[in-house]
Amino acid sequence: EVHLVESGGGLVQPGGSLRLSCAASGFTFDDYEMSWVRQAPGKGLEWVSSISWNGTSTYYAESMKGRFTISRDNAKNTLYLQMNSLKSEDTAIYYCASSRGYYYNNFDRYDYWGRGTQVTVSS
Repeated sequence: EVHLVESGGGLVQPGGSLRLSCAASGFTFDDYEMSWVRQAPGKGLEWVSSISWNGTSTYYAESMKGRFTISRDNAKNTLYLQMNSLKSEDTAIYYCASSRGYYYNNFDRYDYWGRGTQVTVSS
């Protein structure tokens, strides 16, 4: 059975940092590109970042460039998102998702999803 389990969310002040993790099981992790997708309160899904199966290529939504860093450890079947300089508009549930290829905001093309972790940026 496939599992993607996010962790690392929480409450942080503006300007602060968080590191999210996504532990994968039940499928061959390094066969897939991995992504982070978020959903802010009252809004739709928003693609955040993607990484290639071997970690050599990374992609970011414009508003995350320079602040967020995606990475993966295939030996540990784990995906990460380092988030720095957090803003109130980063408040959202963050999901990890797998895909074969890059689909950005085409969310119906992702194969597996986690249940998400809440990130709240507030003073």
